[in-house]
Amino acid sequence: MRFVLASPAHFIAFGGGAGLAPFAPGTFGTLLAVPIFWLAAPRLEAWAYFAALAALFALGVWACGVTGRALGRPDYGGMVWDETVAFLLVLFFTPVYGYWQAFAFVVFRFFDIVKPPPIRYYERAFKGGVGVMIDDIVAAFFTLIVVAIARLVIT
Repeated sequence: MRFVLASPAHFIAFGGGAGLAPFAPGTFGTLLAVPIFWLAAPRLEAWAYFAALAALFALGVWACGVTGRALGRPDYGGMVWDETVAFLLVLFFTPVYGYWQAFAFVVFRFFDIVKPPPIRYYERAFKGGVGVMIDDIVAAFFTLIVVAIARLVIT
């Protein structure tokens, strides 16, 4: 925790401490997006939400870049801001019913963990903070495709 509190960049990259979870820190980082979404989404117009997401993404590029360099590991598992921001994107397009959000959560975690092509390509092609953040955004888009298909099949 001392490392996380030593710098604003570390605090952000570790999702305020969510990345310190003793197991599955990426899952905890993804879950961090849920209360942020519930608090922010009803209060923001769509354009403001996307502007905030863009700012959070840029903040993550900086924070994860700084923190990765400090740790000597560019994509350290405890840096979970990438999951948080990407799942905030997913939640915007996911129906607000709990079962849809839970389904989106499971699908996103699958894509984030397994990293099927082309997700792994983006993770390897970009370095530093951009590399940390971009593969989760690609995983978010794949998640949204699966959620959209599921909605078509079910409804």
